[in-house]
Amino acid sequence: MAKEAKTNAMRFLEKNKISYEERSYECDEFVDGITTATKLGQPLDETFKTLVAHGKTGAYYCFLIPVDKELDLKKAAKSVGEKSVELLHVKDLTAVTGYVRGGCTPIGMKKQFMTVIHNSAEQLLQFYISGGRVGLQIRLSPAALVSAVRGKFDDILL
Repeated sequence: MAKEAKTNAMRFLEKNKISYEERSYECDEFVDGITTATKLGQPLDETFKTLVAHGKTGAYYCFLIPVDKELDLKKAAKSVGEKSVELLHVKDLTAVTGYVRGGCTPIGMKKQFMTVIHNSAEQLLQFYISGGRVGLQIRLSPAALVSAVRGKFDDILL
C-alpha cells in the first residue's frame, strides 16, 4: 500500500523540527470537528478547529478554538488589534489559504497569517488540529505551534 502524501502542514513541521503524530479517519467530505473528535476518540477540549477571519484593514487572521466552542469576534478583533473581524466565507477559503473546509490548518498556508490560539491550549502538553486535508488530524505541542507560527495565546471565546 502506498504511503499517503505529506501535506504542506507536515512539511512545515518537519522543516521546523517540530514533532507531531498523524491520525487519519475515513471521510469523503467535510464533517464538523465534534464528529471528527468523537470518531477518533479525542477529547473535545484538546481538539481545535481553525477559523480564518479578515479585519477592517484587509489583513487575514487564524483563530484556533476548541471544536465545541464559539469564537467571540469582538475578543478576536481586540486580540489582533483590529476594530472588527469577520469570518471568511467558505467559498473564499481555498483561494486565501490553499486549504479546503475541514482541512484548514494554521500551518503551511499560502501565506502565514497572524495566529491566535485560545488560551486553554496553553495548559496542554499536546492538542489536535487539522493536518491539512479532510480526514487527517495532527497531534502536537501547542507551545511549539505558537513558537513556529509566531502566534500567541489569548481569550477569544464567547
